[in-house]
Amino acid sequence: MEKVLEIAAQFDYSDDEILFAPDGYDHSISEQEIAKQCSILDADEGLRERTPAMCQIPTYITHVASGTEQGSALGVDLGGTNLRVCLVELHGDTSYHAVQAKTIIPPALMVSHEATELFSFIAGQIEMLIRTHRPSSLDGLGNADVFNLGLTFSFPVYQNAINSGILLRWTKGFDIPSVVGQDVCQLLQHQIDLRNLPVKVTALVNDAAGTIMSRAYSLPADQTRTSIGTIFGTGTNGVYLEKLSKISKTLPGRTDDSTGEMFVSIEWGSFDNDLSVLPNTEYDVEVNQASINPGDQMFEKRVSGMFLGELLRTVLAKLHHDPAIRLFDGCNSDVSCESEDAIPLHKRWAVDSSILSVAELDDTEDLQILQQKIVDSLGISPFLLGSADAHVVKVIAHAIGKRAARLGGMALGAVIVKTEQLSTLESFGRSEGYPKMDGRAQLNHADVASQISEENTARHPVQSLPSDESCLVDIGVDGSVIEFYPRFEVYMREVLRAVEGIGPHGEKRIRIGLAKNGSSVGAAIIALIASQQA
Repeated sequence: MEKVLEIAAQFDYSDDEILFAPDGYDHSISEQEIAKQCSILDADEGLRERTPAMCQIPTYITHVASGTEQGSALGVDLGGTNLRVCLVELHGDTSYHAVQAKTIIPPALMVSHEATELFSFIAGQIEMLIRTHRPSSLDGLGNADVFNLGLTFSFPVYQNAINSGILLRWTKGFDIPSVVGQDVCQLLQHQIDLRNLPVKVTALVNDAAGTIMSRAYSLPADQTRTSIGTIFGTGTNGVYLEKLSKISKTLPGRTDDSTGEMFVSIEWGSFDNDLSVLPNTEYDVEVNQASINPGDQMFEKRVSGMFLGELLRTVLAKLHHDPAIRLFDGCNSDVSCESEDAIPLHKRWAVDSSILSVAELDDTEDLQILQQKIVDSLGISPFLLGSADAHVVKVIAHAIGKRAARLGGMALGAVIVKTEQLSTLESFGRSEGYPKMDGRAQLNHADVASQISEENTARHPVQSLPSDESCLVDIGVDGSVIEFYPRFEVYMREVLRAVEGIGPHGEKRIRIGLAKNGSSVGAAIIALIASQQA
């Protein structure tokens, strides 16, 4: 077990690494200056020019939902392995009704040569939803029945307007070269028009912006509006509210400057691609080299669900072959990662991140829940698996998951400090910290997922926040990792308390709320707002 602990220690991401500069930086300067050099926001370079990897892309969204908006709109969320299409009816009282269809994107469409196949598939799913829930809208009754559609396209896109954006590069396993450099809204609208659907692509949104709008719309009117949105799911990104006066690069599209603010998409998945700051283990190196975009999205490859399962699999496969460990001793070790006959343990990208959530939650003595997950996810025979193997998996999974959460906390902390929202709020009593989770409940296979969700819901009791709404920074989050990985927010908050400019007092003034399916519902909300402002 000593060697296993040594490997796990390689994934430690300490407060010192958050607070202090890496080798090569001037340690005599202040931590604030260090933050400017190492910042995930790259010292606002992205607000001045278009070229850096950290794009800080203007979204052309200048209003925060108030909860009073009314009407119907469509939302489409293309952000990972699933496609969601929803029809949302906003009631104008912070409530809404949504019907939603979710489908798995065929892998062949993610790496096809032509754009037509993917966007035709999306248009087909839109048509199916309308035929199911609003068939009368397809009777050709005119413009009154045209649906405004918000497209959540969670890939680096440079927006030219609220309804126009050029794809810069693919991430998250997608690779359709012919789409790069094209307007994704036009590609979808063309396929919609070919089907004669009464739908107009009104807004291009990324998932973090959609999360902000979904959460902001649902908050009671007397609560602080949401100003930051983050995604920790298949991919990861952050969006924040920026002053228009600080965006000095040219904005080619029409801009509503009435609020003096605009949401900006950070695209932090590509933060520190040269690895001057980010931690890097031999396992990170292997996962990066095996990806379709080596050297790109290096932050995302340490944080997002797309890569966490593969990172765990890579470590476990090496431990299986290590004669000093002999993990899962007895299972077939002669099959390579390239073999079609390989069990998931030996097959690249065959293990998803859900196993990390189960490993984190299952604190029972013999780890029976985790053992079953190992059988299901890694393809290990139950006859070759013991509690000692499961404990090894738990130790490594915990190290990888906790590092992801702490890196997420670092990114969120950088945004909070950059926006200076806490500096204008009144301070209040010293943080007493957050309660530790009791993960020792007796679990069974049927209720493990619900218990994971319940634990995440109960992590931060409302009474830990100040009663004065003016003291709060409200942050909307979404994504399978932060929703289902136990203690993800707890580990993030540990980092927030360590960040200068936030500290224990400031961390208690940060309210983080899950906006489930926020990217699809939020896209519909943004489409409706955009249509009313046009």
